[in-house]
Amino acid sequence: MITPDTRLRFILLSVGLLLLVPLVAMQFTDEVNWNLFDFVVMGGLLLGTGLLCELILRRFKSLQSRIIICGIVLFIFFLVWAELAVGIFGTPFAGS
Repeated sequence: MITPDTRLRFILLSVGLLLLVPLVAMQFTDEVNWNLFDFVVMGGLLLGTGLLCELILRRFKSLQSRIIICGIVLFIFFLVWAELAVGIFGTPFAGS
C-alpha cells in the first residue's frame, strides 16, 4: 500500500517533471514560448490539482466517492488549462 508521504513525493516530482517538458521544448523550437509567469501559473495549477486529489484520497473512504470527486477536479483542471492555453471560452484569462 502506498503511504500518503509517498503520494506527496510523487505529486511534487510529477509537477517538476511535467514543467520540464515545456522548458526542454523551448530549447529546440520557437513554437513553445513560456516566460516565468507561465511556469508559475502552470506549476500552481498542477500542484493545486495534485494536492486537492491527495486531500480527497485522505478524506473519502469510498472508492466510488474518490473516483467521482477526483474526476470532477481533473475535469475542472483540464477546462482551466484549455482556457489558459487557447481561450475556448473567451474569458479575459485566455492566452490569446
